[in-house]
Amino acid sequence: AYGQAMKDGVDLAVEEINNNPNTKMKIDLKTYDTKLVKAEAINAVKKCIEQDKVLAIEGPTLSGSMFAAGPIAQQSKVVAFGTGTTAPGITDLGDYIFRNAIPGKMAIPITVKKAHDKLGFKNVAIMYSNNNDQMVGEHGIYEELFKKMGIDVIDTETFADKDTDFSAQLTNIQTKNPDVIVVCSYYQEGSRILKKMREMGMNQPVLGDNGFVSPELGRMAGSAADNVYVSSMWSAERKDAKVQNFVDAYTKKYGHAPDQFAASAYDGVYMAVDAMKRAGSTTDHKKIRDALAQMKDFKGVCGTFS
Repeated sequence: AYGQAMKDGVDLAVEEINNNPNTKMKIDLKTYDTKLVKAEAINAVKKCIEQDKVLAIEGPTLSGSMFAAGPIAQQSKVVAFGTGTTAPGITDLGDYIFRNAIPGKMAIPITVKKAHDKLGFKNVAIMYSNNNDQMVGEHGIYEELFKKMGIDVIDTETFADKDTDFSAQLTNIQTKNPDVIVVCSYYQEGSRILKKMREMGMNQPVLGDNGFVSPELGRMAGSAADNVYVSSMWSAERKDAKVQNFVDAYTKKYGHAPDQFAASAYDGVYMAVDAMKRAGSTTDHKKIRDALAQMKDFKGVCGTFS
């Protein structure tokens, strides 16, 4: 769902730009499905650079794929621009690696503060996917934050992406009876964890990270997703003409409202075009990189970026 939403956001932006009579630069878009497999992401990035001779890459989709394929873009001096890459260390890959996804280190403290103001919890248990780069990094952010706040982490449990049975981990957590449970996972595992928790009579509030922002979490978990807290950089309800025009155009094209992943990917295309305009080039990779790095107060549907 993350990748499909991003693709839909990109396609809409490209369509708008190419159909605009004032557009001086038309976009020739190549799209590859990396299937969330690191080897596929590496192959796709190589193909973009060596075969398609692209000016810039929007993607790969998620943090693990960027950690795998970003170094190739960096080495080739071609911009790779992540719109869903929230893990710590993404932009440390090099000066050609960008993102407009709000990193976990900015979003998670908001989730924790707002939830703590409301709930006043004193201890927590954490569950996270230990074979997922993003979730390992974001688990670390939670740990550090709780330590600073004097909140006890009374249990930590791990699982892997694509796991389906979480009974053992949840039984361990249940015996400790924490005030709140943190889950760092994508929506697939997250929805299964929530359903199993509620089935076991565990009704504690749950804090999530960027993996929980997809509407698929609510669709798959149903009422088990009640009492879940997560921060998103996007709201379709934002009172802003640009936002509402985007929501209307997206809904008309796809039959449903855009989520955060569609919105950030849509902004990503306009950011790249803005950089090209300011660089005055559609061929010079360094000028595009420099223009992105110098971006100031770009107004997108997700807010204002610098």
